[in-house]
Amino acid sequence: MITPSPHFRDDINTRKIMLTVATALLPALVMSIFYFGIRALLLTAVCVVSCVVFEYLFAKVTKKPVTISDCSAVVTGIILAFNVPVTLPFWMAVFGSFIAIVVVKCLFGGIGCNFANPAATARIFLLVSFGNQMTHWIAPHAAIDAVATATPLKLISAGQTDQLPSLWNMLIGNRGGSLGETCALALIVGGLYLIWNGVIGWQIPVTLIGSVFVFALLFGQDPFYAVLSGGVMIGAFFMATDYSTSPVTTKGKVIFAIGIGFITMVIRVFCNYPEGMSFAILLMNILVPHIDSLTITKPFGAVFEQKKQ
Repeated sequence: MITPSPHFRDDINTRKIMLTVATALLPALVMSIFYFGIRALLLTAVCVVSCVVFEYLFAKVTKKPVTISDCSAVVTGIILAFNVPVTLPFWMAVFGSFIAIVVVKCLFGGIGCNFANPAATARIFLLVSFGNQMTHWIAPHAAIDAVATATPLKLISAGQTDQLPSLWNMLIGNRGGSLGETCALALIVGGLYLIWNGVIGWQIPVTLIGSVFVFALLFGQDPFYAVLSGGVMIGAFFMATDYSTSPVTTKGKVIFAIGIGFITMVIRVFCNYPEGMSFAILLMNILVPHIDSLTITKPFGAVFEQKKQ
């Protein structure tokens, strides 16, 4: 097959990209262990191993090539673990891994073919299926069987803003929440590392975070707490930027990110559930093909075939 120049050759492949993403997630993993103890590491390991095993078994059962060496299942497992409370029973984490890998990823053709982000969709499944366990957050350095603590978003939705942690504690993660989304600083460092390595672009993270900030102002919320609360940082850098489920055009990326920011704040302010990042990502994932078709650049002089009536 002959294609027009220019031609580029490099050693970048899926495995190297996924290992870079996994490396970028390490600061947040370290901070989750610091705040929530060794169980944070164990829960992450359970999710990672489950995702890899499910992908391997699916390939064997369906007699398809085994692709676990690309490490995409490893990244999915880490991100899924970061989206659940440290107190979540291990078997529920395994169930979430099954949803992410088998239902969302493999049944749609594997990496690059899934229409929705596996970790975000699995989090929603877990939340709907196990509401109590998925909303049982403990304070940093507390025992696993400690009484649940309110997250900043829960305090905001209840109007108890006087009990909110300081912005510094919000930034460094000294607060309740899912094990990998509390330390905004660690996620920002990891996200900047991905941008610096060219793994992701700046358009989606910057636009998404900026959109949350602006819509928080418009809806009468504190924009700094809105940005640092919940899953905004992990969603902006590690979930919304998924190659398979985000637009390919620059305009599309901006529209996509604004949509996520808007839906997130609408859910937070006007709905019963205090967080909305995973729902917003899933809803915008569905719209990605339409966003791409509306924003793709028409080649100069090209004439598209008209659809027959």
